[in-house]
Amino acid sequence: MISDEVRKKIKKIRIHTKRMMYTDISGDYLSAFKGSGLEFDQIREYQVGDDVRSIDWNSSAKMNKMMVKQFVEERDRTIILAIDISASSLYSSSFELRQDLIAQLSAAIAYISGENKDKVGALFFTDQIEKWIPPSRGRAHSGKILETIFSIKPEGAGTDIESALTFLIKLKKKNAVVFFISDWIDDLDSYSKVLKVASCEYDLIGVRVLDKCEESFPDVGLLQVRNPEDGQVFTLDSRSTLKLEQFFAKKAF
Repeated sequence: MISDEVRKKIKKIRIHTKRMMYTDISGDYLSAFKGSGLEFDQIREYQVGDDVRSIDWNSSAKMNKMMVKQFVEERDRTIILAIDISASSLYSSSFELRQDLIAQLSAAIAYISGENKDKVGALFFTDQIEKWIPPSRGRAHSGKILETIFSIKPEGAGTDIESALTFLIKLKKKNAVVFFISDWIDDLDSYSKVLKVASCEYDLIGVRVLDKCEESFPDVGLLQVRNPEDGQVFTLDSRSTLKLEQFFAKKAF
């Protein structure tokens, strides 16, 4: 049963993203191919390598130069959302939690992809694989992903990017675009190798969601801070930019 709160969030996402469906950016994931295809695109000037069977003789006579018909072909594309739902997403220095921003972005991509008739799948992870929804089409399937984005309750707290990337690599989905949405707060050395492999397997788009205080922290003296993923408490000296950089390098990334 979907709660009223989740229904409101899904409705809001659909309203805000529906207008994007009519822009050239979202498109229908159509790609131009020489020769025959599914739909006529345009008449253009002949280029070396074009199939002679595509020559439009009537247009060529009118233009007094070789013209060819160009078609477009719809590509069977798969969109996979890899969504970080670890405890570090519960942080924010403003009104909206990082968790909310990640959810809204993920939901918008899922909705647009579904409306464009792409297969859409979703991987939810913390320091473990929380849930995997295999790619499929249809509004019911897109609705399932949207519902999960706004309602899932993770069992884990930490972040294990390596495990999430390894899971994706083992899927071996052809012609897939992966949106990896996270704060990327993890040990870079632990996942750098599998990140390279995943980038070869997929069209991998890494999206990093950070809070403004993680990029420029205000000088408020000595602070006690707690890591939401493991509960450890640290003393943070916000008076020194160098000490801040060292702290975040050691404790966060």
